[in-house]
Amino acid sequence: MEKEELSEQMTGENLDSLMNLDPRGYGVCRILYDASRRYAGNKSTSMNAAKHLVKILDGKPSSATVLIMTGFVLRPHFMPETDGIVGALLLARALIRAFNITPVLSVNEKNVPAILSTAAVMGLHVYSDIETAQKLPLSFAYVTIPVDRIQAEKKTAEITKTLSPELIFATECAGANENGEYHNATGINMTELESKQDALFTAYQKNGVPSFAVGDLGNEIGMGALLPHLKKYIPYTDGDGNGIAAATAADTLVTATVSDWGVYAVIAAVAFLKKDISILRDEEMEEAVLHQCCLSGMVDMTGSLLPAIDGFSVDIEKQIVSLMRSTVEYAIGYENDAWFNAVLEKHFYA
Repeated sequence: MEKEELSEQMTGENLDSLMNLDPRGYGVCRILYDASRRYAGNKSTSMNAAKHLVKILDGKPSSATVLIMTGFVLRPHFMPETDGIVGALLLARALIRAFNITPVLSVNEKNVPAILSTAAVMGLHVYSDIETAQKLPLSFAYVTIPVDRIQAEKKTAEITKTLSPELIFATECAGANENGEYHNATGINMTELESKQDALFTAYQKNGVPSFAVGDLGNEIGMGALLPHLKKYIPYTDGDGNGIAAATAADTLVTATVSDWGVYAVIAAVAFLKKDISILRDEEMEEAVLHQCCLSGMVDMTGSLLPAIDGFSVDIEKQIVSLMRSTVEYAIGYENDAWFNAVLEKHFYA
C-alpha cells in the first residue's frame, strides 16, 4: 500500500463515520451500514460509490447525462420531504462541477417548485427540456413521474426512448415492495401518493445502465440489495410483499443516518478523488438550498416547514457539511510523508 491509497482509505472511513453519526441513538444506521459495507466488499461505501462515479464519468462530453431520482411524499400535508430533494440538487451541482455533464432529476411533480427556486441559489440554470440543458453550460434538467401507475409506465417508455444516461442515481426515492406497494417508515401504505419511479429504475438496469442508490431505512429504491438483512433486523418489513422493504436492488449502495448525508459523503469523496474542493459547497449554500426547498413547500419528516432534514436542524446540517469539507480539504492538502511511511512500514494496513 502507498501513501495515496492509505489517505483514500482513511478519508472514506472518516466520511462513512460522519454520514452515520447517530444523534437519535436508535441504531438503524448501524444496522444498515453493517450490510451495505459488506455489499460494497467490506470497504468505505461512500468512497466506493465515488470511485465508480469517477470511473464512469471522467472524460464524458458535456451532453452526457446522469439521471438522479428522488422524491418521498409524506402525510398529513401530502408534500415531499426535504430529505432527498436537497441531496439530489446538491449532487446535480457537484456532478456539473466535477465532470461538466448534464444531470437530469426525476421527481414527483410536487418537487418541481423546489427545483425551480433552488437552481439559482446554486448558480445553475434549470430546464424542463433535456436537450436544451445539454446544449448550455451550468445547466440541468428535470422530468416528472406520475403517481398513477399506468401513466407512469407511459412516461417511463417516453423517457427511456429518448434519454440514455451514463448512470442512474436514486436517493431517498420511494421504493415499492414486492407487491408494488409503497410505505412510510412506520408501515403506513403510501401507494396513492408516491410517484411510480421503480419502473424507470429497473428499465435502465435491464438496459445495462449502472445503478446507484442511497437510503436510510429500507423503503427507498435500491435498498432491496439488502433484503434478507432488512427483513431480519429492520421493523415493519414483515407481512405481504416484505412490508416497507423496497424490492429494487442497486448495483452500488450507500446507507446513512439521513439519505442526504450519504449523498454529501459521496460528493465529498468525489472531491477528494478529483483533488478539487470546489466540488463541495460550503455551509452557506447548504443553508440557502434547504431554506429555498422549505419555502417551496418541502417538509421536514415532522411536517414542519422550518429548515430541517429528518428532524435535524439546519445547524446540524451545516455542521455535517463543514466536517466533511474540512476532512477532505485537510486530506488533499496534507503533504508530510513521514508519518505515512512510518505507519505503512508496520504493515497494519495491507
